[in-house]
Amino acid sequence: MTHSAPPTAVSRPLLEVRKLTRVLPAIVPVTLVKDVNFSIGSSEFVAITGPSGSGKSSLLYLLGLLDRPTEGEVLINGQGTHSLSKRDLAHLRLEKLGFVFQFHFLLPEFSALENVTIPMQKLGQLSYRQQRERGSALLEGLGLSEFLHRRPAQLSGGQRQRVAVARALANAPQLILADEPTGSLDSVATEQVFETLASIVAKEETTVVAVTHDIDLAERMQRRIHLVDGMVDYDRARDDLVNS
Repeated sequence: MTHSAPPTAVSRPLLEVRKLTRVLPAIVPVTLVKDVNFSIGSSEFVAITGPSGSGKSSLLYLLGLLDRPTEGEVLINGQGTHSLSKRDLAHLRLEKLGFVFQFHFLLPEFSALENVTIPMQKLGQLSYRQQRERGSALLEGLGLSEFLHRRPAQLSGGQRQRVAVARALANAPQLILADEPTGSLDSVATEQVFETLASIVAKEETTVVAVTHDIDLAERMQRRIHLVDGMVDYDRARDDLVNS
């Protein structure tokens, strides 16, 4: 008697979007994102590119559950988010997602370490001592061990952005969403932040999805989703783009 092998488990995507559409109501409605479908797994480094006005940031805000779609849905670990309350969405963002923006948005009156511990305080799962220890370890891991107690005004642009990355990592998110994270930096700081994000993907097994105008950086990421007029023009792995 033969026995068939058990079915192979299919890994669930970390992030999945289905027919995602966002329309701004107006006398003449404006479509920002239209019928977008894709899935992203764990430990991926994904660029979202496209010309100005193509819907890149609008898509990222939908992925980050900061805006609600007009149609379609975003799923995190297979969990639908369309029907979640504002409170549940906020908790899901705090626990599962990290954000890095073009401008660091660090609180100027707090030190680098204090800025990094803020998301941990909001989530409330660690003691004060544990928050300080984790925040210090994150900053030290990003080469900022000498700057823990400096305020943002005492840091360079690249250093401030790395503090913002550490803050995004505070609650050990599965997904970091970055909106033009190097857009306001010089070439040296840009490389530092890019290497930081790439290292997070490789070492922390965290997925990073970054909107960028910098095609050189996009071509170094594992995958590129290119938008035109709010729709996916192509979605290709780096090797496919290089060999096409």
